[in-house]
Amino acid sequence: MIGKGYRMLRARKKPETEGQNLLWDGIRAARPAFISAIFFSFFINILAFVGPLYMLQIYDRVITSRNELTLVFITLIAAFLLIVFAALEKIRSAVLVRAGLLFDSKTRSRLFEVVLHGTLKQPGVAHSSTLREIDVIREFLTGSGLISFCDVPWVPIFVIGCFILHPWFGWVATAGAVLIFGFAVANEVLTRKQLKSAAVSSSQAGAYAAATFRNVEVLLAMGMWRPLRDKWLVRQNAVLELQAVASDRAGMLVSATKFLRAFLQIAILGTGAYLAITQEATAGAMIAASIIMGRALAPVEVVVSQWKTFLAARSAYDRISALLELVPAKPKRMKLPDPTGELSVENLAVAPPGAKRPVIHGVSFALPAGTALGIIGPSAAGKSTLARALVGVWPILMGAVRIDGGELTNWDSEQLGRHIGYLPQDVELFSGTIAENICRFQKVDEAKIIAAAQMAGVHTMIQTMPDGYNTQIGDGGQSLSGGQRQRVGLARALYGMPVLVILDEPNASLDADGEAALMGALQQLKASGSTVILITHKTNILSIMDKLLVMANGQVQGFGDRDEVFARLLAPRVASVSQGAATPSADQARTG
Repeated sequence: MIGKGYRMLRARKKPETEGQNLLWDGIRAARPAFISAIFFSFFINILAFVGPLYMLQIYDRVITSRNELTLVFITLIAAFLLIVFAALEKIRSAVLVRAGLLFDSKTRSRLFEVVLHGTLKQPGVAHSSTLREIDVIREFLTGSGLISFCDVPWVPIFVIGCFILHPWFGWVATAGAVLIFGFAVANEVLTRKQLKSAAVSSSQAGAYAAATFRNVEVLLAMGMWRPLRDKWLVRQNAVLELQAVASDRAGMLVSATKFLRAFLQIAILGTGAYLAITQEATAGAMIAASIIMGRALAPVEVVVSQWKTFLAARSAYDRISALLELVPAKPKRMKLPDPTGELSVENLAVAPPGAKRPVIHGVSFALPAGTALGIIGPSAAGKSTLARALVGVWPILMGAVRIDGGELTNWDSEQLGRHIGYLPQDVELFSGTIAENICRFQKVDEAKIIAAAQMAGVHTMIQTMPDGYNTQIGDGGQSLSGGQRQRVGLARALYGMPVLVILDEPNASLDADGEAALMGALQQLKASGSTVILITHKTNILSIMDKLLVMANGQVQGFGDRDEVFARLLAPRVASVSQGAATPSADQARTG
């Protein structure tokens, strides 16, 4: 048993399979260190009797006998034992620090993956803050909080020591411990609701501010910042009011605890003085009882002062556990042969994360390896949703996506990801160098990086940057223009000549030179045997596609060889022109 703190972390809700719960795995890895800390706690608390026993000997033996040799020897013995006491305290603290490091190393890397998939399932929730929750738990495990919980079980031993000196001393110590612990319980009961509401409100206010600052250019350009600031202030004031109420109540209890602690020292000394007057106890027993009671109440007082830390660790544990339930552990996938790019989609229905109504449904088509497919259709037809489903980032409600005959869910995501190139509409780059972004933050392969940049037509532009490929681009690639980000994102998608390349509006921010480079890259991909899927509104780039898929209202309206599909799309218009109808505009032809 490691006390209430360990039980809280160990068994808030024991998982069905222990290996699937990373928190339990972390605690189990650090368990030997916790047991060692408890072992040292036994000797530390035994040695805590050195002070009161020394005082007892001084008052009841040395002063009465006036023996200087006895004074020297008991002082040397006490000094030696206190050195041992200090060494054990240091060792226990070091052991708990190592326990925290073991817990952290066992959980953090896996938690990052869980947060990644949790963010995918609930895009609007700031799951990234969960990464900081591990720090909260680790700080509790390695700080004075858990040490106090380790010492609390020894409180009865010190109280018994007071009873041995005299029953009245024992009752005073017992009453003090019960009252101080009662104040701790009252502190939680009176502040729990306000602190919980304040935490939720603070999280909402922070999320609102973060979302607001993402559009800072619009706020400044159109003078919108003041009303949005006022809305944030309303949220922030609600947080402050709740925290103020909780702090007022906690402050009252802390003051009462300090008064009680001081009064208990007076009470036990007064009791000892009375017992000494009536000759029921000695002066040494009075001083020893005062010290022992102080040692008995010390862990309880620390628990009271660390109660918020304990509550924070418990809340962090609950939040991480909730995220683990949202993202269950994935079974280890067998490594399959590298894919060739053959793709088949069967009766596919896809909905955004968290939604139940499908955006696309009944989508079926098949592409042999090395085929180039163009996907067209009006806005909100479901084209981008289909792209997200093909790369496995949006959940499939029904049907299947198969690569080389294997369902997407049967592939190891890391193995498959190395053979897929994906360029979404909103290109996101990451803090680091241009080279790191192109090579997907894998081991830098200069030849492949340059080859991908040349295919994307961005090699010359990179050479004009201050540090070339080693230029730091900042969070989100903020130091690059929209067109530059798109071309670097395209180079990242082309890195290593993946066998399946999915490009969603890759020419949305490209100039004429960029579009020419894109056409060249598509031709090289086709020549290398890669399967290419291109989503676009511009028909000129479709000239190099082998097949065409037309979508509208989340369904496939046509699929087949490019020229045949174009012929079917143009047939009604040719008929209408022959009947005297107006010739369709270029924009209409493009959306068709």
